[in-house]
Amino acid sequence: MANIKSAQKRIAIAERNRLRNRMYKAGVRTLVKKCLGACTACGDQPDEAGREQVTTAIRVAFSRIDKAVKRGVLHRNAAAHQKSRLSRAVKQALEPAAPAAAANG
Repeated sequence: MANIKSAQKRIAIAERNRLRNRMYKAGVRTLVKKCLGACTACGDQPDEAGREQVTTAIRVAFSRIDKAVKRGVLHRNAAAHQKSRLSRAVKQALEPAAPAAAANG
């Protein structure tokens, strides 16, 4: 432990920031998992309720990711990577699989 008062204060601030950053990161991970889970639950033929659930999940996840970037918890490129990954999963879940199968055979 530091002996200088300003160093002790910086240690306390760093610990407080670490805990806050951990909370934001955990929230982002949770919402990303929920979004990916909604995409897989949507299945091959998404119904209206499934589409709504997926679009709500991605909107909430994007919002939380953007807030984490704004607060400096995530780097903007890491956030872009996660958002791209979610967008790709949502697009795959919501697009009908029939045209792709018809084009192949």
